Order: sequence, then C-alpha cells, then structure tokens
Amino acid sequence: MSNSPSNSSSSSNRLSVPVIITIVVLCGIVQIVVVILIIRCVQKIIRSSANSRVMTPSGSTPSSMYKESRIEMEPMEEFLHNLLKDKPLRFTPQNLVDFTQNYVEKLGSGGNGAVYKGQFPDGTQVAVKVLHGTSSKKAEEQFMAEVGTIGRTCHINLVKLYGFCFDTTVKAVVYEFMENGSLDQHLFDPKRRIEWAKLYEIATGTAKGIRYLHQECQHKIVHYDIKPANILLTADFLPKVADFGLAKLCDRQKKAKPTGGGGGRGTPGYAAPEMWLPLPVTHKCDVYSFGMLLLEMLGKRRNYDAKQVESREWFPMWVWRKYEQGEMESMMSACGIEEEDRDKAERMCRVAFSCIQYQPESRPDMNCVVKMLEWKQQIPAADNPFEHMNTDSSSSALWSSITSTTFSSSRETGKDDTVVSSSS
Repeated sequence: MSNSPSNSSSSSNRLSVPVIITIVVLCGIVQIVVVILIIRCVQKIIRSSANSRVMTPSGSTPSSMYKESRIEMEPMEEFLHNLLKDKPLRFTPQNLVDFTQNYVEKLGSGGNGAVYKGQFPDGTQVAVKVLHGTSSKKAEEQFMAEVGTIGRTCHINLVKLYGFCFDTTVKAVVYEFMENGSLDQHLFDPKRRIEWAKLYEIATGTAKGIRYLHQECQHKIVHYDIKPANILLTADFLPKVADFGLAKLCDRQKKAKPTGGGGGRGTPGYAAPEMWLPLPVTHKCDVYSFGMLLLEMLGKRRNYDAKQVESREWFPMWVWRKYEQGEMESMMSACGIEEEDRDKAERMCRVAFSCIQYQPESRPDMNCVVKMLEWKQQIPAADNPFEHMNTDSSSSALWSSITSTTFSSSRETGKDDTVVSSSS
C-alpha cells in the first residue's frame, strides 16, 4: 500500500524545521560578520582622519593611533619613536597655533621657556610650554629631559603630559592646565594666602609626588629643581610637581651614578650644597630642596629676604636658632601661625631640618619624609644643618658666598616657567 498524503506532509514538515533553523543561524552569522567588517572599516577611517587632523587626548587614547610624520632630525627620531609608545601625542606647530589661538595668552616665562594657555577642540584647557632657543643643543637636551621623563610617569601628584611638538622651528610640551597656578603665588602674596590645614596637605602631596619619582616609577627620576614655582595647584589645591626641564632618568637596577658637582644646576636658595660644590650629586639633592620648600611654607615668605632685619634675613638659619634655643612658640607667633596649627607647623619644621642636612647621607629618603609628615614615623633629632659654615673653612667659604650673593636671585628665578591661572 502507498503512503497516505497525511504521512507525506508530516515528514516534509519534520525536515523543514532543521533547514529553517540552519538558515536562520547562517543568516545571523553573516549579519555579525558584516557588522564586524563595517566597524573595522569605520575604525580605519577614524584613524586615518585622526592622523590628518589635530589629535585631542581623551582619557587614555592610545598613541598607536597616531602615525608620526617623519622629521629629518637625527638622532632625535629614535627617541621620539620610542616615546610615542608611552602615550604622549605628537602635535604639529600648526596644532599649537590652533590650541593657543596664535599664542594670545601668555601665562609665564623663564630661563628655558614661555608658557601659554591653550584649549583642545573638546574644551580641555592646557598649558603649552615653548622652549627657548629651539635650534640649540641645550634646548634639545631640555626637551628630551622634560618629555622623556614625565612621559613615562603617572601619579596624582605629578602634572599630566598630553603631548609634545618637535619641529625644526618649535619644541614644546603640552600639559594639563592648573587653575590655581603655582604655589609661590599663594605663599608670597598676602592677598592669596592658603589656610594651614590645606598647606600641610600640599606639603604631603608634594612629598608623595617626589617619592614616586625616586622610588615608585619604572626608572628613578631626579628632578633637580624642586621649588614653589614648580609646584602647581588644581582648582581644589591638589599639588602637582611640574617642570622636568632639568630632570634625569636613572637605572633603578643599578645604584645612582653620582656626578661630580651639579654644574650650577638648580635654583639658588633651593639647590643642595653638592649642586654648587665639587661633591657627588644623587637624588638626595631633591630631598634638600624639599626641605627648603617646607621652610618657605612654614614662614609663608622667601627663605632669603633682604628687607628683613639682619637676624631674620635668611629664614632657615633664624628658625634653626629659635628651635635650638627652645623658642619655637615665639618663632611661630612671629610667623603668624595660630595655636591650632602649631603642632603641624612644628612637625613641618622638624622634617625640614632633617631634609636640609649638609651631608646627603644624613638626609632621609622621600618615603620616610612622607611617613613623617603623615605622623606614621618618628622624626629623628636633627644635627645643626649649618654647622659646616663654621667648621669646614674651604666649603663653608664658597657656600656662604653662594648663599649671600645668589639667594636674592631666586626672587627672580623662583617664578621660572610658572603656569598661572588666567585671573592672575
């Protein structure tokens, strides 16, 4: 007997279900593949257009999207090629003109560059530092120091580098903009004083930034120029260490390689004795400079002030004498420090004396400095940091000459490369 029509129809239906499922799955796969291809095509178009336009940083934009244009300036090309792997973007001179509206707003200037306020197309405010003498070997070295060091760092207390420009006519770095300018503007201007609690936070945050440079980043970095002008402040007065024009990278796997004398590197009034004398120079020079910075924060005045009476002309020496004589209360009263702030002020003072010891090996490392400021470690009794000025006739004569004749110059150089707010 032949199969009935109903059995034939049922068998056909059973066969069609798998076929339909297979077709649906295949169609879905095809659609997914098409979508992926479209996305990849769009990404290629975006990358291509991004390379031909201004590149605006947004969060963690990978620098691999940027195809650097070839600049025939050896031996810098290998340095720049390696640098681009570490995220900073490479801008053209025209980009900088666009960012700054042809350098219309100058924020500050110093011995190694001028700083201008700028803005990316997305509204992000930036500071553009253009190095002086762009064709000189010194400018090239400053560029490599500044970009090559900060480009490898990432810390909340270090200024963020967005990118750089290296061209035959322009060498510049592009940083985040700091709304409250530099610390020196607030310390030395009676109209812009910071309350003590916030000042202590700034000191601790600055110490953490330097600690990162010395002990936490991939390569040890010696800044060489710690001073109030190089501590920038956000809108919330968060401190960020800036201006790496003199910085040096050191191999963390090896001991710091000391160099004989600093060759006048750094700023008078903040530079450690070994920076000006024929002595080995290590990362401890930054510790000394930080100690001098703490003393200026303590007094809210420059360490050297010729307008003061002779005994208080050089603030660090005067404070040490008061400390040695047990007259800290009178010293703090003279500095206008209120009763509720005196515990912090005394701690800051004692940490400063530990930092400015004449012998580098007698100074603490920055990790210990942070712990002392955070009340997590006791502060050791400090020796007289100025004793060498009486006992070591050869070095004291030179050092006394330096302190007496060049401290005043820090009043001019102290504002070197300051990034200030637009309201200043």
